[in-house]
Amino acid sequence: MTPDTSFNYGVVSPVECLNAGWAAIKDRYWLFVGITLVATLLGGAVPIVLIGPMMCGLYMCLLAKMRGEPIEFGLLFKGFDYFVPALVAAAFQIVPVLVLVMLGDVFFFAFTFAVMPPGRGESPPLIFWIGLAVFVIFAMIVSLVVHAIFLFAYPLIADRKLSGWEAIKTSSRAVLKNLGGIVGLILLNVGLGIVGFLCCFVGVYFVLPVTYAAYAAAYRQVFPESPMSFASSPPPPPASWAA
Repeated sequence: MTPDTSFNYGVVSPVECLNAGWAAIKDRYWLFVGITLVATLLGGAVPIVLIGPMMCGLYMCLLAKMRGEPIEFGLLFKGFDYFVPALVAAAFQIVPVLVLVMLGDVFFFAFTFAVMPPGRGESPPLIFWIGLAVFVIFAMIVSLVVHAIFLFAYPLIADRKLSGWEAIKTSSRAVLKNLGGIVGLILLNVGLGIVGFLCCFVGVYFVLPVTYAAYAAAYRQVFPESPMSFASSPPPPPASWAA
């Protein structure tokens, strides 16, 4: 059966997603703190290899909770059932970013070396600060674009059973058709992350479950639950058979 890649247009409301995400997990909040903590730490330990399955497992937990299904910690590791497509998605997400980061670092160090005054006691010239600002803004834009493009890739793999490449393509199309709401939601979650970071750094881990729950709510707005297909069911017998 061909996977369902249909989606809704212009339906993402950032505040509504945040509220829906919190409403979904608040009664099992501490469980999701643990699930999110393990998913991010374990996934970050070997990023390309583990981050994909961990994200798939995390979204499996969130989407199951939104369906009212019982949640166990072990469901997180069911993401490894989608290891290959998740690995493909993670590779496409991480490798280009690493290349851009390395190229950016080389360019920035070369730029710094070229514009910095030779004397040790001299302050950096204005052009250095302008270049630094441009570099930071460029890095933020790249991060935002990559984050947005891949926002729905992992839940699509786990929920719609798409291949890694198909999930990336479908995610990018859906994001473009819901761009304003997606960007607003990402910025809203970035703001929450900054607040969490300011709360003794560890506050980030208490915000992350809400962040991912909001993304799961946005995913469900864009990709509603697929209706059960009865196409494979045998047709009812003709009325004449009952005679």
